[in-house]
Amino acid sequence: MVISVVLVTFVSLTFVGAAGLLQLQITQMKGFWYDKVQVAVFLCDENSASVTCADGKVTDTQRGEIKSALDSDVLKPYVDTYDYESKDQALAHFREQFQNSPIVDSVTADQLPESFRVSLLDPEKYGVVNEVFSSMKGVDVVVDQRELLETVFSMINIASYVALGIAGVMIVCAVLLIATTIRLSAYSRRLETGIMRLVGASKTAIQLPFVLEGVIAGLIGAVLASGVLWAMTEFLIDGKLAKDYPDTAFISTGEIFLIAPGLLLLGAVLAGVSSIVTLRRYLKV
Repeated sequence: MVISVVLVTFVSLTFVGAAGLLQLQITQMKGFWYDKVQVAVFLCDENSASVTCADGKVTDTQRGEIKSALDSDVLKPYVDTYDYESKDQALAHFREQFQNSPIVDSVTADQLPESFRVSLLDPEKYGVVNEVFSSMKGVDVVVDQRELLETVFSMINIASYVALGIAGVMIVCAVLLIATTIRLSAYSRRLETGIMRLVGASKTAIQLPFVLEGVIAGLIGAVLASGVLWAMTEFLIDGKLAKDYPDTAFISTGEIFLIAPGLLLLGAVLAGVSSIVTLRRYLKV
């Protein structure tokens, strides 16, 4: 039964730790990518259906006005840098990004729009750029790349919530199992505890060994959970993902030292509280 307590605590705290690491990963990726994302100002072409593209393809004059707006004093406090991307450059970037896709050879430069790629000093100020260009002649649409990232981050968030939900269920199972184990242990030792009571031992002295048994089992489970999370971070994230995707910010094994104390505390508290509550109700001496 004690081994069962250790295993259930280990599994439940592993899910809790994994959910915590996922949240740390999301926070780190947001901080990393939000500083790199750009606002894309796509220009009109022959197939654009926007109201601002009613005159057809963007003209040299309109393109110059857009560039002047980016250099204006109005946007200077918000714009860090910007680059013009022609159709040919857009095609080169497309082929680089989708080099393994079967559609890469079917896309031509004429199908891709020209654009200005704008890096902001504060990515949260996207609305200022959108307000300036959304109604300007020659501009088809203004896209904040953060919207694409938010979709990815929301999916990761859902995964972390699922992990946290499973962890909650496992914690309930762990509490019930710890309570059952302590109750059976107290029942099997009822003769010894009765003698201790008769010779004047306090309730605390009688209950303490049972509580410590549960706490130690919980701590062992927390240590095992921390070890598994460290191994996953060391060998899967640092050892593989970080090398395969060097342009992505991943968490490191250092984050485990932020999670592990909380897991140890949670394991001890769960076992201790459930033991105390169980003994008050079922320990008869």
